[in-house]
Amino acid sequence: MEAKVSKPKLWTKDFVIVSGVNFLLTLVFYLLIVIIGVYAVDEYHASTSQAGLATGIFIVGALIGRLFIGRSIDVIGRKRTLFIGLILFIFTTALYFIHLGITFLLITRFLHGITLGIASTATGTIVAQIIPKRRKGEGIGYYSMSSTLATAIGPFIGLYMIQLTSIQIIFSLCLALGITSLITAFFVNVPTVEGSLKITDSKGVKLSQLIEPRAVPIAFITLIIGFCYSSVLSFINFYAIEVDLVSAASFFFLVYSIAVLISRPFTGRLMDVKGANYVMYPAFVLFTAGMLLLGSAHSSTTLLASGILIGLGFGNMQSCTQAIAVKLTPSHRMGLATSTFFIFLDAGLGFGPYLLGFFLPFTDYSTLYMILGVLVLVTSGLYFLLHGKKDRAGINAITS
Repeated sequence: MEAKVSKPKLWTKDFVIVSGVNFLLTLVFYLLIVIIGVYAVDEYHASTSQAGLATGIFIVGALIGRLFIGRSIDVIGRKRTLFIGLILFIFTTALYFIHLGITFLLITRFLHGITLGIASTATGTIVAQIIPKRRKGEGIGYYSMSSTLATAIGPFIGLYMIQLTSIQIIFSLCLALGITSLITAFFVNVPTVEGSLKITDSKGVKLSQLIEPRAVPIAFITLIIGFCYSSVLSFINFYAIEVDLVSAASFFFLVYSIAVLISRPFTGRLMDVKGANYVMYPAFVLFTAGMLLLGSAHSSTTLLASGILIGLGFGNMQSCTQAIAVKLTPSHRMGLATSTFFIFLDAGLGFGPYLLGFFLPFTDYSTLYMILGVLVLVTSGLYFLLHGKKDRAGINAITS
């Protein structure tokens, strides 16, 4: 009898380290995002719009950082880009200790976002490189869980600490986490990449040097679903007050994260074996059901059940679409594919609340969630046209 071929190893030292670094970076992001608006109002007497800008301008900075590092990461080097991003991340975190008014805080938030965009694009590219081809969907699913954990733990730490200690202590914690991520990164080994992406066009920057064309169709799907999910991130607290479910809302993202953590290992393996469609189509249905249930929530049970469904839907779509973007791309352009994916995701999450704000004077939160649920379902048809009809399990065999 022939010996059974063993699966290539996924949980290597390098995979764990890169996932850990990504977790620490994302933790700082979510820890600060829930308290920075209140800090801007209390410390600098900022207006509501300025407080909102202090929150959102970070995401805009991250988008810009990803946009411009994507074309350069394989010229600079992936590990070197990671170190540059982490060092600048630490430096900009230290700027929070300087009190020079609301304008300086906004500049600090913008620059801090750029450094996160650089560092997280590097971690996403490195992890896509070190994951075995046969386990790409499963591996990116596990890697994405580092961000999922941070989305649950970060806001909890931020809201808990702001009640018990000073903002300076919180900034100190963020600085310590940044330094820890830099020290940890020294132990990662990044294999050399065959082929390179060189910027030689003397006439200017080409779009293909900023965006990976193969990743754009699936990234566009990510933009739409990110746009829909941004309504949950931004308005659920306001909605909870409206329907008198504030206590339950505090647990919403916890059950969301649990649903993602439990399902990701299964959905990652399913994608590798059967293909992306076996994950994406059920996820569209689950995300739609979660949004419709959220829009009709009148009890704690209903609200938390919607969190589970949205976690199973959007949470798995996020990792699946990232895996698709990477699999469709040659290895020497993984940096561009990763940055393209996150540029579109950040655009949806970052600009979504601002655009949706124009509709709120004409509708309530409940109706808005239901409309967006229908939009998610409609997007499944667009997914079919842009990628689904071409997807086969054999896509996993694509070579770089």
